[in-house]
Amino acid sequence: MKNFEIPQFYKSNFITLIKNMRKDIDPRKKDFTPTLLDFGPVRFFIARHFGFCYGVENAIEVAYKTIESNPGKRIFLLSEMIHNPGVNEELQKLGVNFLMDTSGKHLIEWNELTSNDVVIIPAFGTTIEIENKLNELGINPYKYNTTCPFVEKVWNRSKQLGEQSYTIIIHGKHYHEETRATFSHTTKTAHSVIVRNIEETKILAEIILGKKTHAEFYNIFAGKYSTGFNVDEHLIKIGVVNQTTMLASETQEISELLREAMTIKYGAENIKDHFAETRDTLCYATNDNQDATYGLLKENADLAIIVGGYNSSNTSHIVELCEEKLPSYFISSEEKIISNKLIKHFDIHTKEEKESYNFIPDKKPVDIILTSGASCPDAVVESVLRKIHSFFNDAKPVDKVV
Repeated sequence: MKNFEIPQFYKSNFITLIKNMRKDIDPRKKDFTPTLLDFGPVRFFIARHFGFCYGVENAIEVAYKTIESNPGKRIFLLSEMIHNPGVNEELQKLGVNFLMDTSGKHLIEWNELTSNDVVIIPAFGTTIEIENKLNELGINPYKYNTTCPFVEKVWNRSKQLGEQSYTIIIHGKHYHEETRATFSHTTKTAHSVIVRNIEETKILAEIILGKKTHAEFYNIFAGKYSTGFNVDEHLIKIGVVNQTTMLASETQEISELLREAMTIKYGAENIKDHFAETRDTLCYATNDNQDATYGLLKENADLAIIVGGYNSSNTSHIVELCEEKLPSYFISSEEKIISNKLIKHFDIHTKEEKESYNFIPDKKPVDIILTSGASCPDAVVESVLRKIHSFFNDAKPVDKVV
């Protein structure tokens, strides 16, 4: 796999060392057991896979090279480069401005741009409508395009299915930049519906089987289906793709549920004419990070620390998995660890930051699961580890243990 040129301050020498060691020992990625760092009174279980993925490193490399190669020009990002506050803040310090927020609301209007400006497409990709608008302004939307190749893989698969008259069911968050982009590209060749979760998929299955009315479909999925969608015509042949940062296991469950509905309606002998297999669209990094989380959860740890941007979809799903088993704290950086008694962390259910006291149990050793999302720099994970390590006066030195 390609090695990207990203700023050194995003990297961690000892995490890179651990990752390279695991890669050498297990090149086929069959071993998802964590790496144990034993400091005596505190022990960390480090996930087999975490941190920057291919698409994120590619986006960062392109962004920094774009800044370097365009001195004196105004440089804009359509929205956040990736869902990590530290990375976005560093780009803003270098003079990059965001045209929109993550919901698509304009921070800078189109009429303020000129053909001399540079616009970078973020890793999530963008809609065809925005691509066309940039072209109208004389700005090439493809020159500085950091769209993740695994997102483009979903678009290409959707196009293939659309050309075969399949309707595309997109598993994703309809407000997320990537899902908005996938919906836009998909509807060029196919009708589409966005489902958020299993609950919405069950409703769609009931509509397919005639257990719910057309009116209920148009009401429940308002704003989530393509223009001109006809329930009678456009749910005869379907295929499932996903926002690449969703839980892979949930996408599989959604796919199986819809396959079962189509089998009931059309018969097992005809299923190939009505349901397309699309497992090849799942993102390798999302899969690896989630499988590594399952590996972490086999350990008998006291708590989990998950590091990443609070609006990071892939990170929130790792938090979901951890929360099912043990106390879990979702933080954006080591600054959220106020002391050995107090931590500020994000609640993915209320969407608010809260405080927890005495989060480190009074026992020895304390066993801590440590991982991060695909948009979190390894350097931040190292800082979190060192901050917690500093609370244990009798702990072995970090560099010596590594």
